[in-house]
Parts: sequence; structure tokens; C-alpha cells
Amino acid sequence: MDDDMIKIQLTIGNNPFPLTIRRKDEETVRKAAKQVDNLTNAYKAHYPELPEVRILQMVAYQLSLEGLKEKGRNDTTPYTEKIQELTQLVDDCINK
Repeated sequence: MDDDMIKIQLTIGNNPFPLTIRRKDEETVRKAAKQVDNLTNAYKAHYPELPEVRILQMVAYQLSLEGLKEKGRNDTTPYTEKIQELTQLVDDCINK
């Protein structure tokens, strides 16, 4: 195993997950597992009658939605296009 890689054991919902990850990713990986556990527990407390599979689907949906919203916030395409447009306008004015 590469020196950069480590083996860890995550527990999510009382289920063990042995993983091999990059050492630098350990904190993020553990935070992600904790986030899943926290959301699962919150949904279970709010919807105790739902089966676990439904709870996990709701957690997956929420995390996916948050990820997509965050991805959209980091999309710089509109800004890049506007900068290119303004640069072209400046170039046109200079070259007249």
C-alpha cells in the first residue's frame, strides 16, 4: 500500500465500512460519514414510522440536492463569458 494511503473503519448507521483512502482525505471522509449519520438520525426522529430504506433515500436526496446547489454556486461560466465580452469591447475600442 502506498504511504499516502491509509485504511480506516467508518461506521454509518451501525454498519461498518472498511475503506482505503488518501491520508489527506481522512478528515473529509469522516465528516461525510458523520453528516450521513446526523441526517439519518434527524429523519428517524422526525419520521419514526418510516422504514430505514425510505430514510436513507431522503438522506441521499438531501445530500444530492445540497451538492447540486453548491456546484451551481461555483459555476463561473457566466462570469467568464461576461469578461470575454467586455474584453472584446475594450479591444474594439482600442483598435478603432
